Amino acid sequence: MSTPTPTPSSTAPRTPPDRPADAPLSHGLKQRHLSMIALGGVIGAGLFVGSGAGIAAAGPSIVVAYTLSGLLVMLVMRMLGEMSAAYPSSGSFSAHAERAIGPWAGFTAGWSYWVLLCTAVGLEGIGAAKIVTGWLPGTPEWAWDALFMAVFCATNLAAVKNFGEFEFWFAALKVGAIVLFLVLGVLAVAGALPGTDSPGTSHLTDFLPHGSEGLVVGVLASLFAYGGLETVTIAAAESQDPVRGVASAVRTAMWRIALFYIGSMAVIVTLVPWDAKSLVEDGPYVAALEQLGIPGAAQVMNVVMLVALLSAMNANVYGSSRIAYSLVARGHGPKSLGRVSAGVPRTAVLTSSAFGFGCVVLSYWRPDNVFSWLLNMIGAVILVVWTLIAVSQLRLRARLNREAPDQLAVRMWAFPVLTWVAMAGMAAIFVLMLREPGTQVQLYATGVMTVVLAGVGYVRQRRAPRHPTRHSC
Repeated sequence: MSTPTPTPSSTAPRTPPDRPADAPLSHGLKQRHLSMIALGGVIGAGLFVGSGAGIAAAGPSIVVAYTLSGLLVMLVMRMLGEMSAAYPSSGSFSAHAERAIGPWAGFTAGWSYWVLLCTAVGLEGIGAAKIVTGWLPGTPEWAWDALFMAVFCATNLAAVKNFGEFEFWFAALKVGAIVLFLVLGVLAVAGALPGTDSPGTSHLTDFLPHGSEGLVVGVLASLFAYGGLETVTIAAAESQDPVRGVASAVRTAMWRIALFYIGSMAVIVTLVPWDAKSLVEDGPYVAALEQLGIPGAAQVMNVVMLVALLSAMNANVYGSSRIAYSLVARGHGPKSLGRVSAGVPRTAVLTSSAFGFGCVVLSYWRPDNVFSWLLNMIGAVILVVWTLIAVSQLRLRARLNREAPDQLAVRMWAFPVLTWVAMAGMAAIFVLMLREPGTQVQLYATGVMTVVLAGVGYVRQRRAPRHPTRHSC
């Protein structure tokens, strides 16, 4: 569905004008939901577990790695926030890419991200099931997978406020756990924690144990831990005040990244020797808490990791369904996926959940070929999406400056200089991935999927009847 692009003299609406009028999405998310989604969205299972491998590769320089990748992510979030505040949309970056570059770009960004989110739902279900079966040995993992999938499918089939409430409390638990960890860690480093001697800087002397190559591996490992920040711009379209929600989330992104990611890494590498096997085997947070002599640290962090995984499952079922809904509303998918009932795209929720559970089945049935191929295919999708975000912002900002400057509630810093800096950073990441044997296959597989989707999108664009430039929902 579409409407003509507004002329400079017209007033551009702040909500998507081509959202189906007879079955719109609801606006059931409150500001407190968005605020907590923005806070908790940066805390995923990758931070609790995956960061251990990064520390093992980079040593104490992992703090530099997280700082570099964090700066890039902050720029991406600022660009996405600028566009999402100006054009609130459940399609987020996919709708922005279509508006700025063309329908083929929106098609490519949207469907590749949909595959990423659905596959991630399956992975998170597998991880959550492994934790629970560790507590309840003998129970089948697939049954827990199915239970988690059913719960979050049902949650997302109901009103969007249910999703918001789940994420609010999940995020509150994650944020509380991280803040408590940081308080304990800082006290221990300062020598103010009873029964604990401060290690001082003794664990930081070998700052680059594996040289620049180790730092590169650390940067790549840290970069993909930031995935999920985009969810708040998708959710904002269903809030009572989309512009305020996006603006608030983006403006607080800097301190959230600095505190939760960079702060955590600094505490961990100060407390625990970078070459400790427990960093990889048990996870960096468990290793740090055990170093402090906190009883039951492993089980406490298992609970936190379970919450993080369940939170990610909930958010990804939500995000994938909204991306699919937006794609269909813009003519990029089967109309049945766009059916909305009681403000919820229920067919899209069911389809996304089924795809996610299909990934779980593949992990048991064909783990060494089909499932591993699927994992490689989504390995670099987030970088492709970030690149399209940068290109879209570069083009849309010029258009907004000319046609509707009043819609710039959030502005990219030092435009266009920092946009180009971000694009250069992403190009450098692609080059680094090509150089690293462990990421080459992911880059190639993602490249093939992206080229195929772009080709299909371009053919569809050429065959579609000509119409005025669309405002995407």
